[in-house]
Amino acid sequence: MTDPSQDEQVRPEAAEDAPEAEEQDTPAPQPEEQLIPAEADDQDGEPEDELAVTRRQLAERTSDLQRLQAEFVNYKRRVERDRELIRENATYAALAPIVEVLDTVDRAREHGDLDAGFQAVADQLERTVERLGLTKFGAVGDPFDPTIHEALSHIGEDPDVEVTTCKVIAKAGYRIGDRVVRAAQVLVVDPASGENTN
Repeated sequence: MTDPSQDEQVRPEAAEDAPEAEEQDTPAPQPEEQLIPAEADDQDGEPEDELAVTRRQLAERTSDLQRLQAEFVNYKRRVERDRELIRENATYAALAPIVEVLDTVDRAREHGDLDAGFQAVADQLERTVERLGLTKFGAVGDPFDPTIHEALSHIGEDPDVEVTTCKVIAKAGYRIGDRVVRAAQVLVVDPASGENTN
């Protein structure tokens, strides 16, 4: 009887002591292990990381700025090129129909049908379209060039020419810059047989 009662008394005391030991031993090491690395990170790691991050961000922003600047320069060039093309197309569309009017003026001038008043108007019209970029080309004696001349007919040979040459200008040609509005319509002569035709 004595032995069981002593066992019962010893066991509760051991049971009470055991949780206290567990409660004291378990939480103690965890805060100590966590505080030491955290302090080391705060003191040693963060200033270097902030500097590296700042430098990387600066490099990224600089690269973005350079890319945006290049895109803007390319955009500006495209806009200027498109604006010039639109201007040329508008000029072409406005002046192309006037070519027929200028043909009529030329025929009237050749036949002496321009009186003093209309002559002044014709001269002013020609000066105006020339200022806008419409220029006349095609003259007797010009070497024939199929890119700017339209040969209506060959009218024989001419010993005085070395290459196929415009002999008669039926209608003058017109261009705006390098763009041909209408090829000159011409009658051509060839060199005499045996002459170089190139």
